[in-house]
Amino acid sequence: MRKFASNRILKVLAAGLAIGSLISNVSAQQREDAIRPRARDIGLKIGVLPAGSLNAITDVAGVTVGQTTIIRGDSVRTGVTAILPHGGNLFQEKVPGAVFVGNGFGKLMGSTQVNELGEIETPILLTSTLSVPKVGDFLLDYMLSLPGNENVQSINPLVAETNDGFLNDIRGRNITRDDVLAALKDAKSGTVDEGSVGAGTGTVAFGWKGGIGTSSRKLPKSLGGYTIGVLVQTNFGGVLSIDGVPVGVELGKYYLKDAVASDNPKSKIQNPKLGDGSIIIVIATDAPLDHRQLNRLAARSMSGLARTGSSMTNGSGDYSIAFSTANRINALEKVRSVQTVGNDAMSPLFQAVIEATEEAILNSLFKATTVTGKDKRTVEALPIDRVKELLRKYGRIK
Repeated sequence: MRKFASNRILKVLAAGLAIGSLISNVSAQQREDAIRPRARDIGLKIGVLPAGSLNAITDVAGVTVGQTTIIRGDSVRTGVTAILPHGGNLFQEKVPGAVFVGNGFGKLMGSTQVNELGEIETPILLTSTLSVPKVGDFLLDYMLSLPGNENVQSINPLVAETNDGFLNDIRGRNITRDDVLAALKDAKSGTVDEGSVGAGTGTVAFGWKGGIGTSSRKLPKSLGGYTIGVLVQTNFGGVLSIDGVPVGVELGKYYLKDAVASDNPKSKIQNPKLGDGSIIIVIATDAPLDHRQLNRLAARSMSGLARTGSSMTNGSGDYSIAFSTANRINALEKVRSVQTVGNDAMSPLFQAVIEATEEAILNSLFKATTVTGKDKRTVEALPIDRVKELLRKYGRIK
């Protein structure tokens, strides 16, 4: 009996130490993320339109973001990022939405119904590839438990992913119900954590550490005064370009480098991670747009992605999810009467989403910290000082 009790005590102590270590690791990660600058902090200005007050997706009124960063042991580097279009019951008050596919190498749960009905009826969750089914199941638990959903028998969970298997024990599918519920329940307005956090904890972009990034644009009143907010989960590759500066080439890390540097036709790409991967782009706006217009808006975000040097390779899943917080859709409505902007009014919104997408991607790289994970692999953070030197060299910053 005493031996059994002693074993129980040891297990409890071990569990406590593990939790303490996890909290310490996450706290250290957050502190390091806070130290690294965003793109604008070094004087870099992307585009011509002004950013919102937070330069984040939460500049769109009512939008909240919650994140769970999961760092456990030597090999678990993953997480969940939740984007809530509003704070009410999304099934009872849906929002107009659309999903645009740039390259469909991905596992985006719920996309077909969104594009069939033009509606989003759950929070949007971002996570790790093999965890999509589990996260979708936990999202269903959350939605079914909401007051007013007691008799609901069909819900379309919207869960997107990128593959964090280079740094994370992806086969372990280590995300729990508590991890998902924490991201949902902790969702808030205001500043959004960026870098190696949430669903971006284990991601890689352009060979450097990727992660979560966000940005926004505010149209002048003469153009409607609407706000566009973008949040990205970056895990893709190509030839990094920052405001037109060939940073990837200058730093000697870019897709196809090994192949083009060799005259041997049998040479192989030594680091395919510099090309493959994925990105999820989530777009929020307070402009009154319907599904067709949101699909057009989402398509333009791919231009912002292209500006950063993405190759959109065969193994890259490139998706945009767009929604409008205007014109909420009551589940019981039989006839709807809504207003939307005219087609000519869409062009400034296109410019806004292109700029915000580009800057959100850069913020994900600037804020991301060096991470060591599975099999002791390490992905270095983008070297900010070297990048600043290059931006000065090309006249982008003073």
